[in-house]
Amino acid sequence: MGTPAPAMTIMSAMSERIIPVLDWRQRVRPATIPSISTVPTGELRDLLGRPLRDLRISVTDRCNFRCSYCMPKEVFGKDYPYLPHSALLRFEEITRLARLFLAHGVRKIRLTGGEPLLRKGLEELIAQLAALRTADGRAPELTLTTNGALLARKAEILKDAGLDRLTVSLDALDDAVFRRMNDVDFPVAEVLAGIAAAQQAGFTRIKVNMVVKRGTNDQQILPMARHFRGSGVTLRFIEYMDVGNSNGWRMDEVLPSAEVLARLRTELPLVPLPPSAPGETAERWGYADAQGRHDPTLGEIGLISSVTRAFCRDCNRARLSTEGQLFLCLFAHEGWDLRSLLRSGADDVTIAAAIAAIWQGRSERYSELRSTLPAAPAQGARRVEMSYIGG
Repeated sequence: MGTPAPAMTIMSAMSERIIPVLDWRQRVRPATIPSISTVPTGELRDLLGRPLRDLRISVTDRCNFRCSYCMPKEVFGKDYPYLPHSALLRFEEITRLARLFLAHGVRKIRLTGGEPLLRKGLEELIAQLAALRTADGRAPELTLTTNGALLARKAEILKDAGLDRLTVSLDALDDAVFRRMNDVDFPVAEVLAGIAAAQQAGFTRIKVNMVVKRGTNDQQILPMARHFRGSGVTLRFIEYMDVGNSNGWRMDEVLPSAEVLARLRTELPLVPLPPSAPGETAERWGYADAQGRHDPTLGEIGLISSVTRAFCRDCNRARLSTEGQLFLCLFAHEGWDLRSLLRSGADDVTIAAAIAAIWQGRSERYSELRSTLPAAPAQGARRVEMSYIGG
C-alpha cells in the first residue's frame, strides 16, 4: 500500500490557516463475511431504508490540478507519497466488483479520481464496464468526472469505448481566476476546448460543476451562466464543502445556494423543475421563455446544497477507492477493505455477501448532523480526502 504520509501540520500560505493532515489510508476495516449470505436481489437497503443505486469508483489518487478546496499544493506537493501502482485495483478487479454491485441494485457507475483521465488505458475499463448489465438486464449508466485538461485529446476514445456521459469541473470562466484556483497555471481555454471536443464526439448530456467559494470565484456565477445558457451543457453550482481535512474549510466561505439563485435571477429568469431521478443531488432550475415557461433549448442549471440543505436521507451512493476500500459517505473517516477479499481468492458469493452486510449496516448522514458535530474532528475521526474517493 506504500509508505503512508505521516501526520503533520502545514501552514497554508494562501489562507494563513493551520491545516492538520493525517494519512486516512491507514484506517481500514476488514470486510467481514456474514454467517448468512444475502443473495443479490437487485434491492439492497441500509438502516434508513435507502437503496443502493449509484457506485462511484476512483481509478487514481493523482491529479494534475492543485485546487485549494481539494488537493492544495501545500499538502499534495512533489514529495507526496501517492499509492504505488500495485496497490491500485486492476481493471478486471474493478469490473468484478462493479458486476456484484449491479446485482445489488446499482444502476449508475461514475468514474472519478483524482483525475481519472490520468489512469493509463482507462478506455479498456470503460469498455469492460459498458458490457455489464444491471439486475433487470439493462446497461448501467456509465459516467465520468474530469477536470477537462486531457479531454480534448481523449473525448472520442471515451465515447467509442462506451462512456455515456461526462461531468467537467470548471470553477471560473475568467482565465486569471481559473488559473489561480487550479494553482498550476492551466488555461481555461483548454478546458473549454475539451468540452467542445466532447460535444463533437457525440456527448449530449454534459454537465459542468462549479464549486462556489465566497470571495474567491463567486463573481463568476453570472458569467458562467451566460456562457453555458443555450449551449446544451448543464451548469451546476456546488456549495464549498468540508470534505477531508486539508482544505482549511470555513463556513464563512460557503455561499448558500439560495444566494446563488438570487444572483442568477437578477438577470436570468428561472423556473423550478422536478427531479430527474430519485436521490438526485441537484435542485433543478430551467431557463424561462418570455411567457415564464421553461425553454428546453435554453437548458437548465442545478444547485447542489450539501451544506445548507442536506440531502442525506435520499443518498443512494457508495464509493470505491482506487485501492479497493468501500466508503459509505463522502465525509467518511474509514472504509471497508474489499481488495483483500478479491486478492485472497474469495468467490463472488462471499464478496457479494460482504457488500450487502456493509450497506445494510449503513446509517451515515453527516451533512444532516454537521451543525451538531465538533468543528474540528478528533484525530482518529478525520475525514477521507475528496481526491481519494472522488466528489
